[in-house]
Amino acid sequence: MTLQKTSDTGIDRPNLSEGGSKLGYCRVSTGLQNTDLQLDALQAAGCWKIFTDHASGAKEDRPELQKLFAYLRPGDTLVVWRLDRLGRSLLHLIKLVNELDARGVQLESINDRIETSTPGGKLIFHIFAAIAEFERNLIRERTSAGLMAARERGRVGGRPRAVDDTKGNYIRYLYGQGMSKKRIAEEIGVSTKTITRYFKTLEENEFDDEDEFDPALELPPRMQVSK
Repeated sequence: MTLQKTSDTGIDRPNLSEGGSKLGYCRVSTGLQNTDLQLDALQAAGCWKIFTDHASGAKEDRPELQKLFAYLRPGDTLVVWRLDRLGRSLLHLIKLVNELDARGVQLESINDRIETSTPGGKLIFHIFAAIAEFERNLIRERTSAGLMAARERGRVGGRPRAVDDTKGNYIRYLYGQGMSKKRIAEEIGVSTKTITRYFKTLEENEFDDEDEFDPALELPPRMQVSK
């Protein structure tokens, strides 16, 4: 097997005559966990390169995951030990799985026994795409219901908080989708400093960013998720 260097990452990769490369992703959430189990499983699955992220606190930037996605090519296979190692939340996982499908990259989850390269495994891409569409429809429905309820209640006096529970819920949703703080601020209609202060408050209260968006909470008029 020969190696060829990719132009954008500078990383050597196998020059395979057929198909793509098998690339592994490993993540540990706390200092109490180690990577041995995941690494052994990924190596046994035939991964020639493994990207590993170590969580250092409530927030995870996952630089190795970003490198991995920049490195993936059509025909490659992304291998994980379990699906929860890939996505930090269900919504984040759905987004990543749909992106893999759009880029022509296969997904294999060892412990979950999922291989999207097989006819049966391809169903996972369709299921996740359907879940994403369901989530968008649910958010739109909740938004409409919230607007109707707000009109029925009328305006409530007093100075509102910059980030109330409803906005906070939506901010966490957007963050779980990988949106930057600047983009979130533009979407919510507040300053970037407000978003930064909000996340700082969450960290001080040991907020876990794997908590998921709760669509049952009402969304203000501007908070409609674009397709």
